Amino acid sequence: MKSISRRDFLKGSFLTIAVSITPLGTKLLSAKEAGKAVFAPNVFFELTPDGLVTVAIPNSEMGQGVRTALSMIVADELEADWSQIRAKQAPAADAYKSPVMGAQVTVGSASVRGFYAPLRKAGAAGRAMLITAAAQTWKVPEAECEAVKGVVKHKKTGRTLAYGKLCRKASELPIPQDPPLKKESEFRYMGKPMARLDIPDKVAGTAVFGMDVMVPDMLYGVIARPPAYGAKPVSFDEQAAMAVKGVSKVAKTPNGIAVIANSTAAALKGRDALKVNWDKGSHPDMNDESVEKSYFEGLDKPGAVVTKTGDTKKALDEAAKKVEATYFVPFVAHATMEPMNCTAYVQKDQCDIWAPTQGQTGTLMTAANLTKLPPQKINVHTTLLGCGLGRRSRPDFVIDAVTCSQAVGKPVKVFWTREEDMKYDAYRASTAQRIQVGLDSNGSVTGWSHKVSCTSILKFSNPAGIKNGVDVYSLWGLYDYAVTPTFCHTTYDIPNWYVEQYLSDLPIPAAPWRSVQNAPNAFIMECFMDELAKAAGKDPVAFRLELLKNNMRARRVLETVAEKGGWGKSAPQGQGRGIAQHCCFGSNVAAVADISVNEKDGKIRVHKITFAIDCGPVVNPDPIIAQAESCAIMGMSTTFKEKIKFANGGVKSANFDDYPIMKMSEIPDVEVHIIKSTEKIGGIGEPPVTVVAPAIANALFNLTGVRVRRLPLDPKTVMEALKNKGA
Repeated sequence: MKSISRRDFLKGSFLTIAVSITPLGTKLLSAKEAGKAVFAPNVFFELTPDGLVTVAIPNSEMGQGVRTALSMIVADELEADWSQIRAKQAPAADAYKSPVMGAQVTVGSASVRGFYAPLRKAGAAGRAMLITAAAQTWKVPEAECEAVKGVVKHKKTGRTLAYGKLCRKASELPIPQDPPLKKESEFRYMGKPMARLDIPDKVAGTAVFGMDVMVPDMLYGVIARPPAYGAKPVSFDEQAAMAVKGVSKVAKTPNGIAVIANSTAAALKGRDALKVNWDKGSHPDMNDESVEKSYFEGLDKPGAVVTKTGDTKKALDEAAKKVEATYFVPFVAHATMEPMNCTAYVQKDQCDIWAPTQGQTGTLMTAANLTKLPPQKINVHTTLLGCGLGRRSRPDFVIDAVTCSQAVGKPVKVFWTREEDMKYDAYRASTAQRIQVGLDSNGSVTGWSHKVSCTSILKFSNPAGIKNGVDVYSLWGLYDYAVTPTFCHTTYDIPNWYVEQYLSDLPIPAAPWRSVQNAPNAFIMECFMDELAKAAGKDPVAFRLELLKNNMRARRVLETVAEKGGWGKSAPQGQGRGIAQHCCFGSNVAAVADISVNEKDGKIRVHKITFAIDCGPVVNPDPIIAQAESCAIMGMSTTFKEKIKFANGGVKSANFDDYPIMKMSEIPDVEVHIIKSTEKIGGIGEPPVTVVAPAIANALFNLTGVRVRRLPLDPKTVMEALKNKGA
């Protein structure tokens, strides 16, 4: 039998739709055209003679349901039978780069909002071609034909042809560049709850996460890492490590000293035997107190001017009343359920990487840089992710695996223990912020000055992205560039607006953490909004609406959550109610929190969180609700418990015994209201987390009169605030 390449097979047997996404727009290509094109097309789905439709998923599946949502978009516009839909993980390639983010990366709540339009267009083109193929087969006008759940039907005679029977003929047709899209009323799947495609394998235990990867002849690697930032090894006992049965190699790597063995137990035992002697590092005296002090000192140091509108100084000088406050938010960990891991096999002419990564482009480029192989010789196999939260967009665990494989010439799985995952994370950035706002005699804002002292996120990932001393990533929720794919600027219309930023020089690495800096910045902004409302003698919702007069979308969300959350009505006896709103990644969210406080021990109990969400068109409503619920839990965890601790120049926190997170018994009722919207589609994985902490803190104030301007709101902090209430 003559062998043929997969590309030739696709050209001859299947209907394959390729999508080229460029800054100039989206172009659809047939398989034949794609083969002749000068660029690599993005093949999003293929239809085979057996009638199966396989959708290639560019993004990483980490529990957000992206495989299902993207498949729904294609299936709906293609008018496919959902029972014949299959999803597969796309390889790492330029063709799969997000049109929103400019890289193949799953961050910024950009999966569905990024691929919504291209996938609709691709599916619609496929449907049009199948109808044309059927019309030509029957020799009837196309207008007499319609696609219905995987078949084309001739309306006059009732004849039908299954998609699988038409795919060969359809593959020979030119692709329409502007195929008619369905109207919302014609959607078969989108907007309706659909069971997730990834759940059956997860329930059955057959789903493959990074930790599950097994490769023939695979070895296991662990890294001895410095206990303090900047620490270097002074000495270590390589012979003792090599004497451990099963250990095959000790090698220096960019992130520490690797021990590679034939089992996890041997690798860990070998690492213990190394007994590395480290120097004191770059900041040997750094601890909790010095870290926090550094951020507050930054508020008094000259920073970079971020934005300046009007004359804020004059507005403050002439204000009838001035309100000032200083807030602090600590570092928090990602604490993903699956610790970092990666398997790599570097050979002379190719490199294979199996990784639970959020950043395929970054993984590919990292491996190319380390191996000096061309990108086309590097294969990135993206597994399921046991949680991401932005942490897995960093390539440090990829560096570990690739360098270990290079050292032994075999496939190596590098795994991190929970303690390593906690101590060597790149955290949600800490920040201290001082706000000064002027109010006129009517209680309206006249000027706003905002000083931010924070850790730079870009410093540890893309230093070139810091422009004129400004790291915009660390300002999301306060300020964003005018032309941006993230839409993370404040929703409020503030006159005489001044923002300044001071970037900390501490060595503690920071990275995107679910919503990046929107969550800490929204906590500060929304708590201070309540402070301003109090000073103005106005209802917090009414005060916000005055500043949202030009933002009808935000107004609608705020008004909806106020109604659904019982704002303006009496809370149950002994309970307080707080509210907050925010916009990021193209979606507007708001929340009302109902809480009570045990004034004997300072413990806060959240009884209910009510969300209102406008994310534009809805693809699959169930994951939207699930994401909001998970944001409620995660938001509560960082509100009440989470804080990374430092000592002796490094991280003291090591595991969940000294870094507590929320328990199931502490989870409240969560109610989610999705607003029907014609706005542009937005993301949903991150926005709801931003409003949880401020809604709770505002409820605490409304219940007790105590304003706490720092996180976490742990019992000790709350008790101190209650005791000092009258001071």
